[in-house]
Amino acid sequence: MPPSDVPAATEIRVADKEAGPYGIAAGPDGALWLTLVHAGRLARLTLDGEVEELPLDSPDSAPMVITPGPDGALWFTRSRDHRIGRVTTDGEAGSFLLPTPGSGPYGITAGPDGAMWFTQMNTDRIGRITVEGEITEFALPVTGGFPSAITTGPDGALWFTLNQAHAIGRITVDGETVIHPLPTPNAGPVGITSDGTALWFVEIAAGQIGTISVDGVIREFPLPDRTAKPHAIVAARTGDCWFTEWGAGRIGRIVASGEFTAYDLPSPSSEPHGITLGPDGALWAALETGGVARVAP
Repeated sequence: MPPSDVPAATEIRVADKEAGPYGIAAGPDGALWLTLVHAGRLARLTLDGEVEELPLDSPDSAPMVITPGPDGALWFTRSRDHRIGRVTTDGEAGSFLLPTPGSGPYGITAGPDGAMWFTQMNTDRIGRITVEGEITEFALPVTGGFPSAITTGPDGALWFTLNQAHAIGRITVDGETVIHPLPTPNAGPVGITSDGTALWFVEIAAGQIGTISVDGVIREFPLPDRTAKPHAIVAARTGDCWFTEWGAGRIGRIVASGEFTAYDLPSPSSEPHGITLGPDGALWAALETGGVARVAP
């Protein structure tokens, strides 16, 4: 479908362009939490538009993806100094160095076992960290697969994208792994989410949205604009997912039938990256050009 202006998207400025808002998550405190990837900082945004920046111990840490943990804190990946970060809603931040040098952590999610699970882009590993900071790493049966986003599936396993292996992976909490190659060559999957029944993912290189059942059945839906470069995706409810179109400056929506809707953002070329369902029921996206977009479904 062509871009729609209903519902209207609004934008809030949270940082300058050089800071690079990238990841976004709804915190347990009713606020939105963002990573400022180029500045090595976090930001907290209230629904009233109040912004507070939180510096990290290294401006070169490159915080990427952020998500709430089971302990009431926010957990995030630091891809440049190879750490997993943790911040409380009071702003107290700390981090844990990963055992494997140069691992490049990226995606992170709360697992079904009370621990956090994350991807290691550079070393073909999936990691697990307890809330006390104990780390376990699981090697994947691929080389150069570039594991990216990760989420907990409806089957109690962890599901993740392999951006350069063009596949979707599944790992149990015991470390058993299965790899599902995608039908489209060179698809470049990145974001992945669970709608409670199936997994949904984006193919940034192919310009498609895909879904995979817990039994491994894959369907792919080409976007109307194959050059839109979909990046992150989140489920609002079963069969209703929203995603960022990084290359087109839009927020997209797909329902179970495969029907698409696209919503233009107020600022052209705003580079939307992470997306989350906010505490107000709206969709919120981090814009690398310095803002946050809100779209009410």
